[in-house]
Amino acid sequence: MNQIALQTGTIDAHAILDGLTTSVFMFDRDLRLVYLNPAGEMLLEHSAQNMLGQPAEAMFSDGNGFVEAMREVMASIHPQTEREKTLTLPGARDVTVDCTLSPWITGEAVEGLLLELSQIDRQLRITREKRLLTQQATARRLLRGLAHEIKNPLSGLRGAAQLLERELDSEGLREYTGIIISEADRLRALVDRMLGPNSRPRMESVNVHEILERVRQLVGVESPGGIALNTDYDPSIPDLYIDRDMIIQAVLNIVQNAVHALEGRGEILMRTRIARNYTIGGTRHRLIAVIEVHDNGPGIPDNLIERMFYPMVSGQAGGTGLGLAISQSLVTQHGGLIECQSRPGHTVFTLLLPLEANA
Repeated sequence: MNQIALQTGTIDAHAILDGLTTSVFMFDRDLRLVYLNPAGEMLLEHSAQNMLGQPAEAMFSDGNGFVEAMREVMASIHPQTEREKTLTLPGARDVTVDCTLSPWITGEAVEGLLLELSQIDRQLRITREKRLLTQQATARRLLRGLAHEIKNPLSGLRGAAQLLERELDSEGLREYTGIIISEADRLRALVDRMLGPNSRPRMESVNVHEILERVRQLVGVESPGGIALNTDYDPSIPDLYIDRDMIIQAVLNIVQNAVHALEGRGEILMRTRIARNYTIGGTRHRLIAVIEVHDNGPGIPDNLIERMFYPMVSGQAGGTGLGLAISQSLVTQHGGLIECQSRPGHTVFTLLLPLEANA
């Protein structure tokens, strides 16, 4: 069965299905595709002409049992709906969808299966970004209040130690007051680092690839010989209106984390692209510069993914947990955001920087 008639009286069902933003697939009894609407073509990134007659396995990897679920719906004649399901499409692309599986029945006979998919990656991403930005703002307010409560007593402690030091005749006792003063200074510096940069960005027109090459130069001097630091740049990206030093520091922190994660052997890829009509935390931007840092290390544990941009959260032994928090703060000061996706063997940090100021 290669074609299906979808016309009843004066109503052309093809025209209706073709106008839907929901992806619609129709399969025959053998789960071979007999109809695909334009939204489905966009989802698969293949034309209906190329996909008609193909088995469901050619469109959906069955690693998560999705094709088997299609067969069960036809056998049981009971529709099935799933929310926020991850499917693997051709090209090993993972998408998150709301999906409905319904048996296609003519009279009393099951002719095949109707599949409806609504891609929700974008909505989930926007919700996640809003939550992340809110968490960042809340964390900074809490840190500022905590810093005030810590730094005031530290100043008194340091001042008292200095006064005591002047009254002491013993060099051995002065050594103890020196320790008090140096530790108070260390704690104050740590609090300042937790708060991140307090100065406003000094904006200038900068080529993003100049920044990445500077980072590559800095990391290349220190990284072990077994780590390859590669690039994949889009030369069409216009200059960004940013604080050069801030963005260098933001990218450098991420790349250095990747170097530590690889433990002396692996690959890091710095990639740039342009995204159009992109939403960051509810604000829509016409153009976005996308900087990606890929590594093929062991990945980030699931229990750290949601907290990794908080200060003092680290997956490395002896780490301060400040690098990513500072990077996120630097990028959000430019109206952007840092996102992360990770699985064993593939971690990607994505820096999103609006380009409106350069239009």
